[in-house]
Amino acid sequence: MSDIEKIHTGIPELDQVLRGGLPRQRIHLIEGRPGTGKTTIGLRFLIDGAEKGERCLYISLSETVEELQATARSHGWSLDGIDVREVVPAESQLEHQQSVLFPSEAELSQTIGAITDTIQERQPVRIVIDSMSELRMVANDPMRYRRQIVALKRFLLQLDCTTLLMDDLTDEPRQFDLQGTVHG
Repeated sequence: MSDIEKIHTGIPELDQVLRGGLPRQRIHLIEGRPGTGKTTIGLRFLIDGAEKGERCLYISLSETVEELQATARSHGWSLDGIDVREVVPAESQLEHQQSVLFPSEAELSQTIGAITDTIQERQPVRIVIDSMSELRMVANDPMRYRRQIVALKRFLLQLDCTTLLMDDLTDEPRQFDLQGTVHG
């Protein structure tokens, strides 16, 4: 493990516990119930990168840019240097365009496509995707969800980036599990 390059989380105490930070160019999962600090960890991770001159991208599937800025301000932080993008799950977009919804597989594929398009356009070194529960709600089917998440993982691994996926653990039973897909 000593030859694996690490990337700081922006939280010195967590970096110490992690023996220098998170493995670089990997996908990491931050799980917790709503209000446990996932967004705070994600923002600190990106703020640390922005301070080092790295391109940083926060993809929000549930919160608005204004809500994220308010969270940062509540901690006395600035999101300067961090590209914050809202990606609205496809079903929500389609409701405004037509009365008949596409099948869930198409909706999930379109949402994953919007995420990958945003990442390709911005070419970030650090990425936070928040929250994976929004993708589960669009999926409706554990097998389709897993296929799309594996495709997203393969896409991310081709890039020079380190990714944090946020999951709020709101689905029960745990049939849409991410733990087996990520590196840590």
